[in-house]
Amino acid sequence: MDFFESVYEHGRPPWDIGGPQPVVVELEAAGEIAGDVLDVGCGTGENALFLAGRGYAVVGIDSAPAAIAQARAKAEERGIGAAFLAADAMNLAGFGRTFDTAIDSGLFHVLSDEDRPCYARNLASVLKLGGRFFMLCFSDDEPGDYPLPRRITRREIRSTFADAWTIEYIRPARFMHSIEERGARAWLSRILRR
Repeated sequence: MDFFESVYEHGRPPWDIGGPQPVVVELEAAGEIAGDVLDVGCGTGENALFLAGRGYAVVGIDSAPAAIAQARAKAEERGIGAAFLAADAMNLAGFGRTFDTAIDSGLFHVLSDEDRPCYARNLASVLKLGGRFFMLCFSDDEPGDYPLPRRITRREIRSTFADAWTIEYIRPARFMHSIEERGARAWLSRILRR
C-alpha cells in the first residue's frame, strides 16, 4: 500500500474526481443506502462526505494516512461530520462496530486473488446481518492493454462472495476518473450479508 500513500502525497490521483462517484449519488437517490455506512477504501472521502451530507452516519477507512488526512481536512472545511480512520480493510474483525451499509468504490479491483476471501470475511465481520454491500469495480468489459487496475469478471465476484453473502445483482456501470471523460466500464454489485 506504499504505492497509494505515495500517490496521495504527490498530487491528485485519477480516481479522485473531486466529488462522489455518480453511482453512489444514484444509489442514495434510489433509497438503496440505509443506516450507518462504512466506506471501505474511502480515499480522500468524497463518497463518504456526500453521504454524511445527506444525513447518514458515515465512517470512511483507508490504508493510506495521506488520503485520510485529506478526507479529514475536507470534512472540516465543509463542516461535515464524517469520521475518517487509517485502517486496513483486511483487518476489520476488531473494529468494534457494525454497519447497515458498506460501499467500496475502487478497492476490490486492486486486491490480489489471495486477498479477496480475506476481504470478504472482514467485511462480513462489520456488516450487520441483512446489511447491504455496494461494490464498484473495473469490469472485464473495459478494453485496453494496460495491466492495472485489473479487470474483474462476474465469476470472480460471485466466487469471492459465495459464503455468508447473497449477490442480489451485478450490473454494468461506469467508474468515473480523470483520465477519460467517459470513465471506465465497471460492475456495480449489491451484495446482502446473510
